[in-house]
Amino acid sequence: MVNSRSRRPPRADERETVLAFLQWHRETLELKCADLQPEQLAEHAVRRSGLSLLGLVRHAAESERFWFRRVMAGEEAPPLFADAFDVTGADAAMVDQAWDAWRSEIDFANKFVEAAPDLDVIGDEPGEGPVSLRWVLMHLLEEYARHNGHADLLREQLDGAVGL
Repeated sequence: MVNSRSRRPPRADERETVLAFLQWHRETLELKCADLQPEQLAEHAVRRSGLSLLGLVRHAAESERFWFRRVMAGEEAPPLFADAFDVTGADAAMVDQAWDAWRSEIDFANKFVEAAPDLDVIGDEPGEGPVSLRWVLMHLLEEYARHNGHADLLREQLDGAVGL
């Protein structure tokens, strides 16, 4: 497995820094899942938990979709998965669907951010109210960082791989 994450610039403006760290965390999730079979990706590697790497990928796709399509772009964007963490009976098609959805939502998010004049663009979080693009990006950084910690543990339990 090759560690091929993007470089995080040590000296850049706020926008470039935040986007570089978010991209790095997105790539980290992908690295944690690399070279595994569908049944491994769906395995609940921690006892008494329904958490799996495949569930994390699907959850990440849902998070990207919610925050960028619904909140920031104001689109009607129904969930992609009835339950992102229910990966019972995972096969190659389910894995491909998850990765395709995740990549599609990241593509949408990247285009949205690229088109935004600044990080002060406002979206509307249902039930909560206005949030800035800056807030959404920081929230996603937090979300990926937390779940990549879960992915570390899941991957290590599956095959002993650490430090990816």
